[in-house]
Amino acid sequence: MSFFCNNPTDRCPGKINGNALSGLCERVCIQTDKVFDACIRQTQIDSVILTLTETVPENPVTPLTFVSARSSPTDPATITALTVDRLPDRENFARVQATITVPMEVIYTDANGVPGRGLSSFSFNTDIIMYIPDPSIIPYNINAVVSVVAPDGTYTGGLTFDVSCCVTAIMKVVMTVELLVPSYGYATIPPCQEYTQDVCSGFFDLPIYPENG
Repeated sequence: MSFFCNNPTDRCPGKINGNALSGLCERVCIQTDKVFDACIRQTQIDSVILTLTETVPENPVTPLTFVSARSSPTDPATITALTVDRLPDRENFARVQATITVPMEVIYTDANGVPGRGLSSFSFNTDIIMYIPDPSIIPYNINAVVSVVAPDGTYTGGLTFDVSCCVTAIMKVVMTVELLVPSYGYATIPPCQEYTQDVCSGFFDLPIYPENG
C-alpha cells in the first residue's frame, strides 16, 4: 500500500470527506519556504548556441545530427546579476532583473550513427515586476524554476548546435519561515506494496469454495 493505494485511514494525505475541522488536534510550527509571490513566463527563444562538453561517448565523429535537448533534470537553473529596485509608486512591488542560466542535456547521433549525449547551458535575461515583502531580519530570496525543451536544432560545426528553445520559467519570492499551521497529527505510514509479476497471485487470492451457493 501507500498513502494513495487502498489506504482506508484518515491519518494520511488526500481529499477531505465531511467536516474539515474534524480531527484537528493542534497548531504546529513548521519550518518551510513561504512563497510571497510567483509568476510564470513561457516563451520561445531562437538562435540559442549550445556547445557540448562531457560527451558520452567521448570524441564523437563529426558532423553530428541533432536529436533533441532539454534542461538537465538534476542541475537547477541559477540566477546571477540580480537587481531588485522597489517601485516608489507601488508599495511592496519592485522591478526584478536577472540573468538565468539553464544547464542543458543534448541528444545527438554522430557521423557513424552512434547515439550520444553531451552537456551545455544557455542564459537569458528576465525583467519583471514582483511583490516584495517589507524589510525584515530574515531575508527573502528570488528563485527560478525553469524547464526547457529544444525540439529543433541545426549542427553548426565542431560540437555546436543552433537550437530553438521552448522556455517555461517560474519566478518566486520566497523566505524560510517558522509557520504556524493546523494539524491532524502525525501521518500513519502504511507498508509498501511490493511490485510482483507472480502469475499465481490472482489464483491464490481466490476462496477455496464459492462464497455463494
